[in-house]
Amino acid sequence: MKLLFTILFLTISLKAFCGGGDTTRLTLEDVVALAKGNSIAAKQAATTRETNYWVWRTFKSNYEPQLSLSGNLPGYSKTSTPVVQPNGSILFQSIHYDNSAVTLNFSQTITATGATIYGETQMQRFDDFDHNSILYNGVPYAIGFSQPIGQYNSLKWDKKIQPLLYDESKQAYIEAQEQISITATGYFFDLLLAQVNLQTATNNLENTQKLLKVSNLKFELGKVSKNDILQLRLEELNAKKAMGTAKRDVEIATLNLGAYIGHEGDDKLVLMVPQTISQMNVTADKVLAQAFENRSDAIAFVRRIAEAKRNVAIAHGQTGFTATLTANLGTSNSASSIPGVYRSPQNQQLLELQFSIPVLDWGRSKAKIKTAEANQQLTIDSVERDKQTFKQQIVTQVSLFNMMREQLAYTAEADSIASEKYKIARDRYVLGDLSITDLSIAFTENDQAKRDYVQSLRDFWSAYYELRYLALYDFEKNEKITYK
Repeated sequence: MKLLFTILFLTISLKAFCGGGDTTRLTLEDVVALAKGNSIAAKQAATTRETNYWVWRTFKSNYEPQLSLSGNLPGYSKTSTPVVQPNGSILFQSIHYDNSAVTLNFSQTITATGATIYGETQMQRFDDFDHNSILYNGVPYAIGFSQPIGQYNSLKWDKKIQPLLYDESKQAYIEAQEQISITATGYFFDLLLAQVNLQTATNNLENTQKLLKVSNLKFELGKVSKNDILQLRLEELNAKKAMGTAKRDVEIATLNLGAYIGHEGDDKLVLMVPQTISQMNVTADKVLAQAFENRSDAIAFVRRIAEAKRNVAIAHGQTGFTATLTANLGTSNSASSIPGVYRSPQNQQLLELQFSIPVLDWGRSKAKIKTAEANQQLTIDSVERDKQTFKQQIVTQVSLFNMMREQLAYTAEADSIASEKYKIARDRYVLGDLSITDLSIAFTENDQAKRDYVQSLRDFWSAYYELRYLALYDFEKNEKITYK
């Protein structure tokens, strides 16, 4: 009841204070939602997500059949070219021709071996304008394959790593959204605390002025000392100073929050004091399990080790025996017309093995491989260290959140007690049953208790959104956090 009373008191006070003019009342959930929809950080996260999506689509296309049409139309040329004569002299001869060609090519990669299977058809036309002749040359069909031997297979390793990178980017987008929640929460409580301070200073000024009127009457009757009057005047001046400072803080915090959430217009922002979440089970084991299932860091642990293994494969593929086997089978023909190219074409075959064997490299190949293997072990050790740091960060945050939840209950009760104590002290002073010193103490304690309560709210909600960020899990709804 005390906590509810405190929340209602602060909310009603803020409504009363900001009631004049057009106002926009926002809850913490409203501010977070606006930030996720309108902030620059949200737009940057969306752009990054789209970029990563198209990178993923590009990767996927590498494993699909490719069909391309290439050529040069026209291939016109009119010039002179040097021609070496039998006696070794050079004669410049004019040439005038058009050499056009078009090729249709189909290819398909094989992931397991890194090979490429291809097929093509080609047609070429040569016009000799000096001799008024036309000649066609074509390849009705040709099929072949190219197989790297002992080389690094990028297709196989990309298929292991790229899906991890894409999954990592999707979770990183969710993390970016949750980071926006954390930032928005900070701006929210900056303004909320400023508004509470302004309302508290306003109430204090009103109460002090009322007490000062009563004390002036008592002073004329000789019931209070001059010291009491001076103390109340000092309290009045301090309240006015606090109001000026609070107004400035409200303006700055309003501008900061409005800019972040994309709020436009001259209407005032009135923040509603958020309540706590009572029904929520948060344990370190639960948060750790969700974090290792959902966080991009957990995916990155696997991806980093896979990349280290890939680098070892690259080192092996760039050293030692390497070769490329190429085979081609098809037909070709030349004729004075296009149909003639396809009549009785001649067979053509190609079988070629290109290889490279280092004979003496002074240990360079071994050094490259050993360097890659050492880096792989270094990555494994680094990942294990980062996992431990990751776990420790989560355990610490869970402990902090549970502590903040307890502290919030304490500060709420302390705020209620301090408020009641101040009212009693004020009434006793009016009745002449309390010294001005005790009244000032109650006055200070009341102000500090209200600030402590709002700060505890801030600590609680910041810790809560930090937990969401660390686990990508909604502990209120008991479900994973997803964004379309």
